[in-house]
Amino acid sequence: MWDVIIIGAGASGLMCAIEAGKRGRKVLLLDHAKRAGQKIIMSGGGRCNFTNLYVEPGNFLCDNPHFVKSALSRYTQWDFIALVDKHKISWHERDHGQLFCDDSAKQIVQMLLDEAQQAGVKIQLQCEMLSHSQIADNHFSVQSKQGNYQCHSLVVASGGLSLPKMGATPLAYKIAEQYLLPVKATRAGLVPFTLQPAQKELFTPLSGISFPATASCEIKDKRNKIKKVSFSEALLFTHRGLSGPVILQISNYWQAGEKLTLDLLPQIDLFTELCNAQQDHSDQALKTLLSQKLPKRVIECLLTSADIESLPLKQYNEKQLQQIADLFHCWSPQINGTEGYRTAEVTLGGIDTDTISSKTMQCKSVVGLYFIGEALDVTGWLGGFNFQWAWASGWAAGQVV
Repeated sequence: MWDVIIIGAGASGLMCAIEAGKRGRKVLLLDHAKRAGQKIIMSGGGRCNFTNLYVEPGNFLCDNPHFVKSALSRYTQWDFIALVDKHKISWHERDHGQLFCDDSAKQIVQMLLDEAQQAGVKIQLQCEMLSHSQIADNHFSVQSKQGNYQCHSLVVASGGLSLPKMGATPLAYKIAEQYLLPVKATRAGLVPFTLQPAQKELFTPLSGISFPATASCEIKDKRNKIKKVSFSEALLFTHRGLSGPVILQISNYWQAGEKLTLDLLPQIDLFTELCNAQQDHSDQALKTLLSQKLPKRVIECLLTSADIESLPLKQYNEKQLQQIADLFHCWSPQINGTEGYRTAEVTLGGIDTDTISSKTMQCKSVVGLYFIGEALDVTGWLGGFNFQWAWASGWAAGQVV
């Protein structure tokens, strides 16, 4: 008999186990993987973008935007930074307040494992949960391949569907459905886009080219009002389509079939520059002028896609110059879809937060059952926000289980 059993030894599960263990709770942490913290280890290019200096509720997508406020305000980015500093892990800040380890993401996992050991947590790996049942309020039975257990509090921290090669499963949603809890439709988030075949063939030679851009799309809010969402970061062409931070960010908002707009020259007014250049350097070729702004191959592919010929600037009228400017400021690539869960960093949607206490992460209708981390309908922006939600939600549950 355990006080707490936690399913999933990822970021939120480890944090919850540590906090519960510190309170003297007898904690068992189960995971079907060979090692704890698999997604932590591979995150941030192996450096782990473990939090962000500028965490706000507005950095998260959730059907109930107020749900994240309690946990995020009680366990902040500064609390986690203090833990990292306590373990003498050196870190650095990148763009937009993103914090990374100087050395390796493995340091974050080791830090969590050391804290768990100190708190008396028992971690059982390669332990697949076969089934579970509720015996009574605050009393659950868990059947696994390594044995059967009972507990007072059952915490589900098994994540979402992203990166199935790392062991992602729909376990959390199956458990929710067993208790008749609604699950918001799920889809891949923070994920690259693929292009439709004709455009993919045209732009594949640009694979590896990256430069700053602004991505925008229109979304409907709960009142059915349309609003524009935009991000400005690096755009990356790939052999499948489009990626880079700006694409990953906008992918959380873009819906299949909707229009995506890219401003490839967000820092300038191209129409004005074209008009000025036409007066001052009328014999200069269009491609020559544009190559001062963007890589030559990008210009060639874009002009080809729009059937625009590179001529001396004096040969274009004002309307044509505006069309050229619009091409680079309002490019709408032909999106085929996303690369899906295979490469997605997170899962959008999940367990409906209306059924969960924002203070404790306990299911409102099942006493003793908790959901934390990515399993819930909470998704952060790129940049350490999803880890901060994992730490905060895990901490919140750890105070009460």
